[in-house]
Parts: sequence; structure tokens; C-alpha cells
Amino acid sequence: MTQGISIKHIINVKYSRGELRPPECRDIIKRAVCETLRNETVDTVCVVNVLITDDKGIQKYNRNYRNIDSATDVLSFPMQEFKHAGWNGCVLMEIDKDTGFLPLGDIVISSESVSKQAASYGNSVSEEMAYLTIHSTLHLLGYDHADETNEKLMHSKSKSIIQKTGF
Repeated sequence: MTQGISIKHIINVKYSRGELRPPECRDIIKRAVCETLRNETVDTVCVVNVLITDDKGIQKYNRNYRNIDSATDVLSFPMQEFKHAGWNGCVLMEIDKDTGFLPLGDIVISSESVSKQAASYGNSVSEEMAYLTIHSTLHLLGYDHADETNEKLMHSKSKSIIQKTGF
């Protein structure tokens, strides 16, 4: 693994309604995305959009895009195709011709789920926000948890990356 990769990725964080907005939330999300991309040796400038919403907001996205009419903690909408998980599995990188950057995808996080899960797991809100952001960024890179083996791999990678972020 290449440790020396130092690329400035573009991470856009937006909020809907009166969502959870600790002052460090934007920095946590950016740090989590960047550490995940660094861990996966991503060597192209990527754009990741993150929306923080509530349970009703994420339920709407879940219903509209996955035909599941319930809230969830996080959703990932990858914009690149992967033949297998991880950066080397990217089939065709569709670089934005105007910017020269790679739009990697969008993440939607429920602030209500962050708060509930943090309390349930004994984590801080910051830790839970970082964990869900890392998990979702791995999904943008083609990882899934369709079976037990992939579930263990994602959990292991998420745990390793969160330790690298300092949470």
C-alpha cells in the first residue's frame, strides 16, 4: 500500500432542515472520506458530495431510489463502475471534462441515526459520523456487504480506517 499519496479531494457537505451540525462535523466527514481514499490508494482527485438529513429525508431517498419505504442510517450512490471492490477495480473512470476531477458519488447520512446509533454503541457522535462516512465511501469504491465474507471485509476496513483518523 502506498502511504505517500497526498491528494486534495473535493468533499462537498450540505445540510437539509435543522440537522445535527456540530462545528467539527464538516471536518470529520472530510477527514473520513480523505483517509478512506488514501487507504485505498486512490491516485485521482475525486469529488464526493455528502448530504446530512433526518430520518424523513433519508426515507424519501430510500423510497425513491431503492423502493424501500423506511429510513436507514446512510445511503451511497456511486457514480463509477467497479468490476471488483477497491480502487483497482474501477472499470472506466469517467473524469469530468470541465474540471478534470473524478465524480466518485454521493452519500446521504441521517443525523438522527447518527445520534441514536452513537448512544446505542457507546460512541461519540463524531465517531459514529466518521464510521458511517467511511463505510459509505467504501461503498462508493465498489465494496458491498452482500454476503458474510464481504461484510467482514467492509467491517475490517472500516475499523482500520477509523483508527487511522484518530477516532
